[in-house]
Amino acid sequence: MSYEAGANITSKQGSTPAISFVSGSFAGGVECLVTYPFEFAKTSMQLQNTHIASSPLVVLRQLIRTQGVAALYTGCSSLVLGTMLKCGVRFFFFENIKLQLTNVVPSDSVLMHNVLAGMGAGAAESLLAVTPSERIKTVLIDDAKTGKKQLRGGLHAVQVIFREQGIKGLFNGLLPTTLKQSMTSAARMGSYSTLKHIGRKYGVENNSLTTFAMGAAAGTFTVYATQPFDSIKTRSQALKSSGTIAAARSIINDYGFRGLWRGSTMRLGRLLLSGGIVFTVYENTREMIEAALH
Repeated sequence: MSYEAGANITSKQGSTPAISFVSGSFAGGVECLVTYPFEFAKTSMQLQNTHIASSPLVVLRQLIRTQGVAALYTGCSSLVLGTMLKCGVRFFFFENIKLQLTNVVPSDSVLMHNVLAGMGAGAAESLLAVTPSERIKTVLIDDAKTGKKQLRGGLHAVQVIFREQGIKGLFNGLLPTTLKQSMTSAARMGSYSTLKHIGRKYGVENNSLTTFAMGAAAGTFTVYATQPFDSIKTRSQALKSSGTIAAARSIINDYGFRGLWRGSTMRLGRLLLSGGIVFTVYENTREMIEAALH
């Protein structure tokens, strides 16, 4: 099952929301550790205020040359924890919302179920996990981009944010983050489900290869449809944070309207890789837990 289906997964017989939460959390942590350099390059590009090093690969090469490979994981710990919580919340809320929808929406409205459940799950993960972890990660990367670090790590970043802005500082960028997560989940589930429906209609064999291909296509659509939300979110969560409108205006002033899609390549790379990783780990972890409990 592809990650780009989001949490578009029906729990096996005997699965519980708790098992889905734990399995999704573990899978999210593994995926984040493997694909974090893509996220780092994307965020670094979005935080640049010049036109130098416009390629994500150039950003990575320059960083490795000047600061070493370890620098690619700046801010990783906060995002790993946030991703674990995010994936657990996503699986939990998606399955529960979808179950409730089957009681009020006709059973043949599969696409509507996925889109609405995806939007609800995206909003929940934004509030409970994504916004705070993304804020800390973005502040750490922004602090490190000049090579003169002032923050010692995630805990220190939280202390500085609390001291200067209070708890609300952790939720800078909540609006664009929620829009991004909701729209990403809706686009991901909707496009993937449509492709699966078309595949069944034309007798396309349902195997790992076709699932991955459909997930990759859904991921491509999702990235380019929702990238502006991600770009605005990143700019609004920088060390010198700004509001949603101010962040959007600054991006357009710096790069023009096309700047809203800055970092798309690296976000796409991460989504393509995360597809196989998250759901392979998720399925195996869930099966192991279920076998142990039964």
